[in-house]
Parts: sequence; C-alpha cells; structure tokens
Amino acid sequence: MKSLSIDIETYSSASLTKCGVYRYCEESDFAILLFGYSVDGAPVQVIDLACGERIPAEIIAALTDETVMKWAFNAQFERVCLSRWLGLPTGKYLDPSSWRCTMVWAATLGLPLSLEGVGAVLGLEKQKLKEGKDLVRFFSIPGKRKGGSLYHRMPQDAPEKWAQFKAYNLRDVETEMAIQGQLAKFPVSDSEWQNYRLDQEINDRGGMLDMRLVEQAIRCDEQFKLAHLEQARSVTGLENPNSPMQLKAWLNEKGVEAESLSKAAVIRLLEQADGEVELALSLRQELAKSSVKKYAAMKSAACSDNRARGLIQFYGANRTGRYAGRLIQVQNLPQNHLPDLGEVRSLIRDGRFDIVELLYDSVPLALSELIRTAFIPKPGCRFFVADFAAIEARVIAWLAKEQWRQKVFADGGDIYCASASQMFRVPVEKNGINGHLRQKGKIAELALGYGGSVGALKAMGALNMGVPEEELKPLVDAWRQSNPAIVRLWWDVDKAATVCVRERMSSETHGISFTYQSGILFITLPSGRRLAYVKPRMGVNRYGSESVTYEGVGEQKKWMRLESYGPKFVENIVQATARDILAEAMLRLNDAGYRIVMHIHDEAVIEAPAETSLKDICEVMGQTPSWAKGLLLRADGFVCDFYKKD
Repeated sequence: MKSLSIDIETYSSASLTKCGVYRYCEESDFAILLFGYSVDGAPVQVIDLACGERIPAEIIAALTDETVMKWAFNAQFERVCLSRWLGLPTGKYLDPSSWRCTMVWAATLGLPLSLEGVGAVLGLEKQKLKEGKDLVRFFSIPGKRKGGSLYHRMPQDAPEKWAQFKAYNLRDVETEMAIQGQLAKFPVSDSEWQNYRLDQEINDRGGMLDMRLVEQAIRCDEQFKLAHLEQARSVTGLENPNSPMQLKAWLNEKGVEAESLSKAAVIRLLEQADGEVELALSLRQELAKSSVKKYAAMKSAACSDNRARGLIQFYGANRTGRYAGRLIQVQNLPQNHLPDLGEVRSLIRDGRFDIVELLYDSVPLALSELIRTAFIPKPGCRFFVADFAAIEARVIAWLAKEQWRQKVFADGGDIYCASASQMFRVPVEKNGINGHLRQKGKIAELALGYGGSVGALKAMGALNMGVPEEELKPLVDAWRQSNPAIVRLWWDVDKAATVCVRERMSSETHGISFTYQSGILFITLPSGRRLAYVKPRMGVNRYGSESVTYEGVGEQKKWMRLESYGPKFVENIVQATARDILAEAMLRLNDAGYRIVMHIHDEAVIEAPAETSLKDICEVMGQTPSWAKGLLLRADGFVCDFYKKD
C-alpha cells in the first residue's frame, strides 16, 4: 500500500462551523458514521461504522504508517477526527508528515476551497452529489424535538436516505481522486508540503486562552448592554431603541431627519445634536461599539485543555498563498493602545466592572483592546513575539531595485520619514525636524505602493488624518516621482503578463517569470513557488482599457471572471514573496526548537521558557533566504506574559 484516499462522515452535537474540528470531536457523542476509502486508486469502499461494520485492520494500521500517504480534501478534518477515533487524547494527533490535502493542492492552482467548487471548475465527470448538504444536515447534525432537546437521527430512522448518504460518501472519495488525477501535471513541491506539515503542527499545538478573562469579558459586556439599553429606553420611551426603524421615527419626531444610523452617520448627527437627542445617539454609538464576538468565538473554540486550535488556514488566500484566519480570526484582532493594559485586564478578570466604567470613557473599547490579551503562554513560559520590519516595503524595493529605499533599510532608517523626505525634498525626522510630514509619508507608503491613487489615499483614511483633499493628487504624483523604479516595475510586470497571455509565450522581468501552460498563467516567484491564474485572456477592464482577465474566487466567494493589471500583479507578487519569507523563517525557528503557537501576518508568536533569548529568535527569523540575495531583512521582537501589540 502506497496511498490511501479517505473521506469520512461524522456526528457531534457541537457546531463544527462555530467551534472547529479540534473542539468538535471532543464531544462525548462524537462518532464517525461512514469511512470511505480507496487503496492505491482501487474502487472505493465504504465502511458503515454506524451499522456496526469495522474498518479492516490493515487500513487502521495504514493511518499510523508513515510510509503510506493519506489523502483527503481538507485533510485536517479527517486527520483530527481519526486521531480522536483512535483514542488519542486532546493535544495528541496523528503525525501530519504522511498526510496530503487535495484542497491545498487545488488552492495552489487558484481553485476554490470547496470540493463542490473544484469539481465544477474542473468539469469532473464524477462530481460531489448536490443533495449531500441535506443528508449531512439530517444525519450529522442533531435534530430538535418540540421541547427543544436534541437527538441523533439513526440509519434505521430513514433507510433510503442512509443508502443515499453512503453513496454520497463514496462519491466524495471518487471526486477527490478525480481532482488528484486532473492536477497530476502540476504537483505541489516538497518544500510546500513541508510548510503544510509545520502549519498542521502549529494548528495542533494551538494557543492557550485565559478562560477566566474570556468569561468575565462576556459577562461585563452583557451587563454594559443591559444598563445602556435600559437607559436608552428611558430616554426615548422606545420598546427597542436598538431598532433603526424605531429610533429613526423617534428622531423624526424630535425634528432630526436620519436617513441612516451607520457609525459614520451617527457621528455626523452628533455634531449638531444636544439634549436628549445627543444622549440617545451617544447611547446608540456605545451600544454599536459593544461586540464580544471574538470572546464568544474563543469560548466556542477552546478545547478541554483551554487551548484554541485550528486558527490558521494554510494557503487560505489562493491568489498569494498567504495564510488566513479561522474561528477567532487572529489575522484581524483589534490593536491595543491603552497604556495600562495590564491593570484594566486585571480589573475585568476580577469582575470589577464598575471601576472600569469609572476609569475609562468606553467600556466596549476597553474590552476590544483586551481581546489579544486573552491568549496566554502555558505556565512556566512567556510569549516571544518576533516580526519582520516593513516587510512589503523591503520586498518591493528589492524587486524594483529602488536604490534610495535599499539604502534606507541598509542604514536602519525609518521608511516613512525617508519617503516623506524624498517626496518633499526636505529632511524629515520622527518627532523632530519636519516630523509632521512623516504621517503623509506613512499614508503614501501604505496606499500607493500598488498603483493606488486618490481613492486609495481616501480609503486609507487620509482625510481623517488631516490631509486636505486638494493635497491628495499632488501626494500621489510626488510619491510616484520619488519611486520611478517601482513605477517601472508595475508596467514591466504588466507588459510581461500581457505578452504571456496574448501570445502564449514565456516572458520575464525583474527575476519573475511568466508562463502559459494548460490554460493557466503561472507567475514564478523568486522563491520558485508559482502563482496561478486560471483561464487567462485579454479583456476589457472596468475603465474600458484592455487588461488581463482570469477566473477566480471573487466577491461573496463566487467563481467569476476577474481583471488584473501590472500594479495588482505586483501586489500579489510582493505579498506572496513576503509569505514565502515568513514560511521559511518559521521552518528555521521550528528546526531550532522554538514552539510557534500562532502567527499573524508577518509575526510569529513563540511559547518558550522565560530564560529564552529573544535576540537569538530574531536572528534566526531575520536571516535572508538563499534565493533572495540582496534583500535586506530585519526581525524585531518583544517578550510578554499575554499576547499584545508592542
């Protein structure tokens, strides 16, 4: 036996979408109902575990045999569930080294992250059965009795549906195998499977949560909402002052016309309001801030050992290969700016909500800033947080060979000051001479590196930061004039991609190659990894100009034709290169014995004994990969007893 293709159907009273697979399979009623498999491409077999059938001994042995490669679509689900089924305790899972994920393989080619989606795009003869969702809902999710109690529907409750469920399980394995056959000419590299293995190990490890803080934060929010809602009722006399319709009618009676009650609209209305109208709008503003969704997600995802697992999706952004967040969404945690973060954290943990309300203008904002701090290291350890400084700015400067930028990084300078200085032709120092220009340099750096113009500056909040509207276009012009090599990179990439798609011939620029193969545009990065754009052709973009278009996952996760051009391709290339640098750094850290518990954008969070050297960690992380000669990297870090933004 060389390979084993697997698909399982399961039952648990826990909600898989809310708590994730690690918590899902901890439930006492968790069960594997059906086990579909194929050995070395042979016809698929389905073992009906729910009806007492047993998995053959040689198949069970293969699950722990490192010489047998196990394949599944979203293999993490099968691997973790089977770990539980085999009796492994929480925190111990089947070694991911001998597991391969068809979903990851599809993602490397720009395909959807669903079995049904991939089957449809590839036009497979044997596709996932569409009635499957209803069958899963019937057998895998608890039913509700009239009194509200849950029950598990059994095969004997609906024999015909059960036969269909078995056929659905068998078809899923066939579909997965068909996908492998279709993708065989585009194998995933060994180095990328190494990255996947480490990703699975990090997900298996998870991050510990301070459950006392989580539960107290939820309780504090509930008390805050009740008190403010009661106050809003008292002020307005409305049964539900949270209802936009009711509040708009009340405001209208008070002579205030409100077309919208969005956050921005409420801010505008407050500028003119006074008296009870001002109080009602202020209360609405505070209630709108009040959100403990992340704390609720933490409570749902926490395993029995208080660790949240499965928070990172490997190759979650298939345009670049970057990692994505799941469940708690650690990739978009609110930042923290409170100077006394530890003190307010202690007050919430201790349930002293009244003091928090006295000391802080906004309880919801205080709770929001504490979300990061719910992640804590295990006893005897601290968090060592290391990240790359200005990674995208460094990568684009290196690719474009923008020499003045390279010198800034070589000298350890501040890129925002240097950019402002280059744009305005005056010296700029942070908190020093012409220091007020640094903010404009920062806004320009964040908004304009990938072809952005006035709209990008506005989206970045330039107007809110005090930049007058009439200065926006000159700011764009100044940045582009200061970065001619980057502007040239945009249009050289645009030309190379256009030539490749229009003429079906390979092209190259700035160490990046463009090839057309089997209906896919491949962009080969300096690392050797390839970005894939499916069914590319020349088309017309939204502005009426000719551009490259391709098929991919667009708005609302729909498969659709998308458009691109030089600066957008450059954004993909830069972000993908930054991702490869992070992936390689994490492998080095892991090989050096450092336990990564999660990573956020370009930052790795390591759980290690207090005596560990932060300097050593940053040195390991900051090494330049062999394929990126001349790229100037720097990793900075800090140590903390709960996760936070330094």
